[in-house]
Parts: sequence; structure tokens; C-alpha cells
Amino acid sequence: MTVLDQLVASDLRAVVHAYKEALAAHREPINRLNVYPVPDGDTGTNMSLTLASVCDDLEGVVDDDLAEVCRAISHGSLMGARGNSGVILSQVLRGLVSVIGENGSCDGPTFAAGLRAAADAAYQAVMRPVEGTILTVVREAAEAAEATVADRPDASLVTVVEAAREAGAAALARTPELLPVLAEAGVVDAGGTGFLLLLDALLHVIDGRPVPEPEPGEGVVRSDAHLVEPGGDQPHDSVSDLRYEVMYLLEAPDEAIPGFKDVWAGIGDSIVVVGGDGIWNCHIHTDDIGAAIEAGIDCGRPRQIRVTDLMEQVEEERWVREASPEDIVEVPPHVTEPVTTAVVAVATGDGIKRIFYSLGVQGIVTGGQSMNPSTADLLAAVESVPAEQVVILPNNKNIIPVAEQVDAHTSRTVRVVPTRGVAEGFAALMGYDPEAPADENAKEMASLAANVVAGEVTRAVRDSTCELGPIAEGDYLGIARDGIKAVERTAADAACKLLDALVTDEHEIVTIIEGEGATAADTRAVTEWLAEHRPGVSPEVHHGGQPLYPYLFGIE
Repeated sequence: MTVLDQLVASDLRAVVHAYKEALAAHREPINRLNVYPVPDGDTGTNMSLTLASVCDDLEGVVDDDLAEVCRAISHGSLMGARGNSGVILSQVLRGLVSVIGENGSCDGPTFAAGLRAAADAAYQAVMRPVEGTILTVVREAAEAAEATVADRPDASLVTVVEAAREAGAAALARTPELLPVLAEAGVVDAGGTGFLLLLDALLHVIDGRPVPEPEPGEGVVRSDAHLVEPGGDQPHDSVSDLRYEVMYLLEAPDEAIPGFKDVWAGIGDSIVVVGGDGIWNCHIHTDDIGAAIEAGIDCGRPRQIRVTDLMEQVEEERWVREASPEDIVEVPPHVTEPVTTAVVAVATGDGIKRIFYSLGVQGIVTGGQSMNPSTADLLAAVESVPAEQVVILPNNKNIIPVAEQVDAHTSRTVRVVPTRGVAEGFAALMGYDPEAPADENAKEMASLAANVVAGEVTRAVRDSTCELGPIAEGDYLGIARDGIKAVERTAADAACKLLDALVTDEHEIVTIIEGEGATAADTRAVTEWLAEHRPGVSPEVHHGGQPLYPYLFGIE
């Protein structure tokens, strides 16, 4: 292979696609599971999804025009950035391609200047930059590139990228020395790990070098470690700290952003606001979801709102990614029949979707805990149902504020019943009347949903602790709205102990929704326990097929 000393448009495309493939391959090793003992993932996922958005934008560039390719990379990374890691990465890419695009090509000196712009943009994006993070890795890589060009003004592109890669790797290795949370965990920064793959992708394209394969047991830390404030003991998305991650694109005049940042500074941290020319990608960790969204409304128009519960985040995207054609749920005829008020529900799991359809729902949006659908996703579903009035069942507390944005963006009347789980959604539909107006439906459905006590059983993915004592990897957890109620070695034992804590003599019905991992024997053990210990309660068993939760319970 010929060694390239100039990057043209086609080469830059190749680098982006190689980087996307590298992040996809390293996605799981980079993902760092947090201290809460249920599954989640972030750094590798967020960086990978951000690059997927960049590649989508590149598909729209027909000609190999370098300026257009750079604009597509910049736009795609801003619009598609996910999580802290994705937002920081978007700034790295935007800074780099801004210099390449202006220069018209990319040689060694241009790359060094571009990497400096990338480092500066990354630091500027974070309100309180902390060393020992991706910021440090990018900055030291840029410094090495600049030093190489200063010593050798005619240094080749390969020489400059190689120097940046070596310095970046050395900086990554030192991140535990700079950030105590990394040293305590015995790991290096995940965002920095992901950034180095960009330099590996460059060396692959310009010099034919293989992109490193992920190593078994490769250790990384959560992406948000780079936003730990000085003096902090751990990343802000840990259980003991701010609970929600709120992200959205904000259409607002540039002069309104300093005031917007000041408001956000008073309600949260891990704040990253990037963009310009009227469009901004905004990220915050907070305990006040409403205030975080209202701040955007006060100065502009927030859209594509995503809210993630950092304590309970789960990998439901795995279910969607692995779904086979047999998992596709047949859409019943009633979804196209005009009604006064239609219902749109958020759901994951073939069985759960079938139940929602059977209860009269006209539109279903795939989503859940870590797959919060955007306002645009919900809006599309609302616009597709055969009614001018629509009720939305979010079925997840994090999706409620997103759903509440839909009404302002459609000519249809939209009401949100604030269901926090599937069981509440099922109960709400018992009061649904397709020929009644939306306001009347919402009032009755909300009343029924409010009477449901919800619980769930999942499995610990790491050792941890809770108020009940130690948790071992593989333990089954019985979780209520106010915390963990059971830690047991079997799903049946966890389910029974959870029900013991939740079901009282006043209850009449326990809805049992079986998910992945549920067995007939376990379900029988649960129903027999109810018959013996709560004889006045009637169990109703449904197959939901939801991922990660063998059992969901709705108690009425």
C-alpha cells in the first residue's frame, strides 16, 4: 500500500468509516458498567452511536468534495452526539475538520493544527475541565504533533500522526495518576481510549497499519469520569450523585447561551454545551429534569430530548439489535380505523407489544430505559395514528418529560398519562374509551395507573452492596420504586420476596409479566407463593418477552 502524505476527501471518508468500525469492535471493552448492579453501558456505546450519525451524514455527500465531507462530519457529529463522551468527541472531530476543510487538504502541519483546534474545542466544551481524562489525552497528542512539526516543518503526515499516537498512549497510561477515581478502580480513562482509535484509524488509512483488536478484559472507566469536579470522589453518574442525564438539541440564538449555561450551572453538573449558529447540543446531569428542560424553553426550542436514569439504565438496545424477524409483531387492523382519541405507547418486547395492541393501542414506539425515544420519534407516531386527539403512555419515568414536549409540535391534541412502567400502562388502558375526548381519557387512565404498585426482577452484573447487605454478581434483585427489596440466588426467590414486601391484604390483582430468563417452573413457584401467602390476590400471567427483566409486576 502506498503511504499517503495528503488526505483528500475519499481518504477522510475512509478514516471515518474505519473509526466507526473500530469503535464498534471496541464498544463492549470500552463500556464501563457503573457501581449500580444492573446492566448499563455508555462510553463505547455513545462514541459508536456518534460515529454512526457522522457516517449517515456522509451518505448524503455525493461528490468527493473535501469541504462538503468536512461539513458533513461536523454536522453529523453535532446532531448525533450521545452522552458526555459523544459530545466531547463531536468537538474533537469538529475542531479537526474545521482546519482540514479550510486548508483544502491535510498534510503533517495541517493535521497538527487540526489536532490543536480539536483539543481547544474539547476543553471549551466542558464548563469545569479536569485533567486525567480524554481532554488530557487529546491535548498531549496535539502538543506532540505540534512539537514534531516545529522540529521538522516538512514532517510527513504519517510521522506527525505517529507522534500524536505515541504521546496520546503515554497520556492515557498516566490518567490514573491524575484522577484518583481511575487509580482506585485500577483503570484508564475510557474516552481517551476511544479517542486513540481515531489515530489508529488514521494510521490504517494512510500507512496500512492494522487497527488494534480489543483485548480480553481490557479495563476502562466510565465516560463521564472526565467531568468529575475537583475534589470529587467519583463520576457524577454514580448512584450516590446526581441521578438523571438530560440531553437535547437546542435551537437558540448564540447570545442566549451564556445565560442558559448559568441557569444549568445552578441545577446540575457534568454540563457540556456545544455548537453554534443557532443550534446547540446540550448535556447535563441533574436531579431536576423539568428545570433542565425549562431552561431550554426559556431561551429557545429544545428538541430530540433524551432523559436517562443513571441508576437504572439498562442495555435494551441489545434486544433491538439482536431481534430476529420472528420477533416482529403483527399489526392488528384496528390501528388504521379512525377514532376520536388514539393511544401511542412506548414498549419493548414482542409479548408486551401484542398486549398493548390487544388493549386498543394504535401506535407503538420501541424504547425503554436506555433507549429513550426522542420527541421526534413520539411525534412521528402521533402523526401516524388515525385520530386528531392522542394519549401517550411513556411507560418509563424518564420518557415522561420527553413525551410532554410533543403537544407543542403538532396540530393534534396530545395528552400524556405519566405511566412509569408497563404494568401501569396496562392498567391505564382499562379506562381507555376510543370515542371519548383526550382530556377525559387522560384523566380516567391516569387515575387507574396511579393505583398500581410496580416491581421488577433483574440480575446483578457485578458485585455491589445495598441496604440489605452485599450483592454478588449473578444475584437476582427484586426492585421496587423506592429501591432494592430482595437479593436472592434465584429469580423465583427474588420475585417472592419482592411480592412479600409489596403485596398487602388490600390488593386484589397481581399482573405477572414474564420476560427473558423467566421459566415455567419459576412462574409456578411465584403463583404458588401467592396462593399460600396472599390467598385473596388473583395472579394474571402474561408473556412480555422484555429483555433483562425476567419478571415485571403490577399490583392493584
